[in-house]
Amino acid sequence: MYRTLNNAVHRERLVRRLRSLEPDQPRRWGRMSCHEMVCHLTDAFAMGLGERPVQPVTPRLPRPLMKVIAFQVPLPWPRGFPAPRELRQRSGGGTPPVDFRRDLAEAERAMHRFAETGGRLDGHVHPIFGPLSTWEWLRWAYLHTDHHLRQFNS
Repeated sequence: MYRTLNNAVHRERLVRRLRSLEPDQPRRWGRMSCHEMVCHLTDAFAMGLGERPVQPVTPRLPRPLMKVIAFQVPLPWPRGFPAPRELRQRSGGGTPPVDFRRDLAEAERAMHRFAETGGRLDGHVHPIFGPLSTWEWLRWAYLHTDHHLRQFNS
């Protein structure tokens, strides 16, 4: 069984991991601080809901192959994969961190809102993967959140 954000057990595990974060938590890779990562997650959920416009990115591999590898191969996502410019914290349009606890609560609310969308995600376009089904969006959301929580050892 694949882990997705619409599975309440899987989502609750992510929420517990998210709540365990501290603003000064050291990263294992990448450039974002823990606080920047929290804001990045909120921005990414908004992108998936169509609330945050993001320009398409040309992937290195064909999109259908990327989807299979990203969503179905049981391996952690690779480190250092660049986010679309509008979601980058330091060199683009990412939401700047303000108050860690408030931003953390906003990321959790965004996660729940995303999970509760039902079939309204079907066909929304991801900047890297292209159009995604609702299941693919919910899988992406789980994997993206898990990837960044692992980045901060959570």
